[in-house]
Amino acid sequence: MKKIVFSLFVASALFQSCSSDDDGGETSQVEAPTTYTFLRDGNSSVSYSGQTTRILMAEELVSGLKVETNTEATLDAMFAHVEGASDFSDADLNASDKSVRSKVAASTDFFSANTTEANEIKADFDGWIASQVNDVFPNWSFTAAAGEAGALQQAGGGTTRYLNEKGLEYNQAFAKGLIGGLMIDQILNNYLSPAVLDAGTNVEDNNNVVLEEGKTYTSMEHKWDEAFGYLYGSEADAANPVLDVDQFLSEYLDRVEADEDFAGIATKIYNAFILGRAAIVANNYTVRDAQAEIIKENISVIPAVRAVYYLQSGKNNLGVDNASAFHGLSEAYGFIYSLQFTRQPNSTSPYLTKTEVDAYLETLMEGNGFWDVTTNTLDEISDEISAKFGFTTEEASN
Repeated sequence: MKKIVFSLFVASALFQSCSSDDDGGETSQVEAPTTYTFLRDGNSSVSYSGQTTRILMAEELVSGLKVETNTEATLDAMFAHVEGASDFSDADLNASDKSVRSKVAASTDFFSANTTEANEIKADFDGWIASQVNDVFPNWSFTAAAGEAGALQQAGGGTTRYLNEKGLEYNQAFAKGLIGGLMIDQILNNYLSPAVLDAGTNVEDNNNVVLEEGKTYTSMEHKWDEAFGYLYGSEADAANPVLDVDQFLSEYLDRVEADEDFAGIATKIYNAFILGRAAIVANNYTVRDAQAEIIKENISVIPAVRAVYYLQSGKNNLGVDNASAFHGLSEAYGFIYSLQFTRQPNSTSPYLTKTEVDAYLETLMEGNGFWDVTTNTLDEISDEISAKFGFTTEEASN
């Protein structure tokens, strides 16, 4: 069995919270459980099945990007699934009315009033699918070179990587970009937003325990659970999460946690999810919102650390093992793309704007892209991203 990364003893000590409201008065005390377990009349009131479904759809789609016989129409259908279509190997996914594409760049805070940018981002993902099929698949059996798409095998008989003419793996750009464009955006800028949690009559209904029809939860409880589901939705037992159970946010929180410079981040995020959910049950929205800010700050760190990590690992392999170097740089490309969906706590802004992210990506793709990029450029981007998030390039490179 994998390691358990959470200290329940510490969690128990932290979850006795009492806070003051803006007028100086005391709000209700929040006593939280030590795991993400919430019951109503003996039944679980936690639900995030839609998030689990989208994670599973994304897993199949990313795998499909590495099957050179797939058509663009096949992959597009997996991305923008329609209920009842036979797009996946899992019948339950085919029967679902969910789709991945519909939730990319779809948060209330960042995109409800900015459909132009949302459409541009969706078009990026569509374009990566199209380019993989039309540019990379036809060159699957050819050796890649500067200006020529094809395959390169990692040193020592390692994995073969399939690259475009600039050395970029589209499947890596897609997968790591989805961590930001789907998971992080939906968690930080949608479900944890007061605009979503408090929408309509949610506060009044939550205060009076008015449940959704036929359900065991209030609408506000469910919105919080949906945020939780985009990180823990693949866990066999979310009350005892082990992480690294899907190739998206779960895997890379595990990687960042394993870096001793960031150890403890997994417990901070999990505990904040628990205390925020307990605060909703206790009608204490001050404590709820404080936990949301903790989650925003710490989840935002994940793509930043991994972007720098892969920029540096790619740099170390440049000219020595280009297949490994380009694989790392492709992962960095996707993580940099994800930074536009991060969220500075207690603000309405990401750590890096879309303009800043686009500028970094254009720099990496100048000329022949990764075939031409210099170590100085990779260090400069690494240092600038590290400074934005308050850590050092050395800390993220372990």
